[in-house]
Amino acid sequence: MREARLFIGERWCDGVSTQAVYDKYSGTPLANVHSASRDQVGMATSAVAQAQASIGLSPYDRYVILAKASELLASRHDDFVDTMVAEAGFTRAEAAGEVARGVQTLLLSGEEAKRIHGEMVPIDGAPNVVGRWAFTVRYPLGVVCAIAPFNSPLNTTLHKVAPALAAGNSVVLKPSSYTPLTAMLVVELLLDAGLPSGLISLVHGSGSLVGTWLLEDPIPSFYAFTGSTETGLVIQRTIGLRRVQLELGSLASTIICEDADVQAATGRCVSAAFRKAGQICTSVQRLYVHRDVLDEFVALLKEALDGKHAGDPRASQSYIGPLISSDDADRVYSWITGATESGAEVLVGGERSGSLIEPTVLVNTTSSMKVMCAEIFGPVMSIRPFTDLHAALDEVNDTPYGLAAGIFTRSIKHGVDAANRLRVGSVHINETSNGRVDMAPYTGVKHSGIGREGPRYAIEEMTEERLVTVRW
Repeated sequence: MREARLFIGERWCDGVSTQAVYDKYSGTPLANVHSASRDQVGMATSAVAQAQASIGLSPYDRYVILAKASELLASRHDDFVDTMVAEAGFTRAEAAGEVARGVQTLLLSGEEAKRIHGEMVPIDGAPNVVGRWAFTVRYPLGVVCAIAPFNSPLNTTLHKVAPALAAGNSVVLKPSSYTPLTAMLVVELLLDAGLPSGLISLVHGSGSLVGTWLLEDPIPSFYAFTGSTETGLVIQRTIGLRRVQLELGSLASTIICEDADVQAATGRCVSAAFRKAGQICTSVQRLYVHRDVLDEFVALLKEALDGKHAGDPRASQSYIGPLISSDDADRVYSWITGATESGAEVLVGGERSGSLIEPTVLVNTTSSMKVMCAEIFGPVMSIRPFTDLHAALDEVNDTPYGLAAGIFTRSIKHGVDAANRLRVGSVHINETSNGRVDMAPYTGVKHSGIGREGPRYAIEEMTEERLVTVRW
């Protein structure tokens, strides 16, 4: 088996204990993962802090490294795909999509490294200010602690690490315990691209131990985290006044209006609901369909899902792979059965085999069912008919979360109404809630988080702006 080791102080090293990580479909052991001790966590943060203070990479140097990393990632496509299929359970197509997006995230981050800028401040517009200029300059914060999720072990990791490096920071990376091998490949990629080895550390271990030690460590100046709202609240309580970017829980909805292109909407909604077995924060979990087009949509939906099944992610005929763990499959399936026992009906799917859950569509759901009021993080979508758009918008808003929403309509008024009324970080018109583009700002409101991803915007988060004035 492979050894998922730590990278601390410019070298690979063993942890204090190991545990196996398994192939998410077959259950066979993939690697021994080395967990860091508290002392090793401290060594990891202090090592990159010292390196960041002494290694002065210019913005152009950072661009060259990240652009090279982008090129190398494209050339290592198969290795990354094979690794994510095994440890994340992605189909080959889903893993290939991660690689393609990761190539762009690295390149975008490199390009943005060359464009970090401040602004002139017109202080001579104030009374009695003569012979004085003012401008701002952006400086790196220091050490960025990146805590990455299992459901996007490459691209979301790069959305944290690449902008941090582009901004001139150093990085301590803690990946999900489910997907440590992809993180190792990322570190190797960056080192091979010319990143000075002192500027990055990699630590493995549980969130309850290693994650807590990272939060309690006084060195990191910024925390970038993707995960649950509950963990996000712990992070904020623990780190005090230090800065943070949190992408947290969601309950994503999409609306199909009576004037929508129903066929186009159907294809996009199917992909957005079930890609990565629904384990995406912006997956379409609640789908609001106008009653005038409901029958048409249902017929197209059944046709689109005909023959699409969960199975071995290495097999070309598998539409989706397994959930990340059997415990998660237990939870998702219990929510499906709980809904049906309370009156919901299964329109498509509903079956389970081990960690596999078939793409499932429910109807006749109510707002009190877990499938409607909590994030399921699985391949389950509930259809809610509506006739009053404003009532549908109100129901979409009636959740603690606010990450993203989509609406399909040919009406400018409907689209603008949605953009104005929906309290979410992103509103996608004629696209689903899952319509993220990597160069765009990505943020949540309410309990879905704070701070922005997207290379340009993350660099702003990961730098501090200093005012400089000059009198002559």
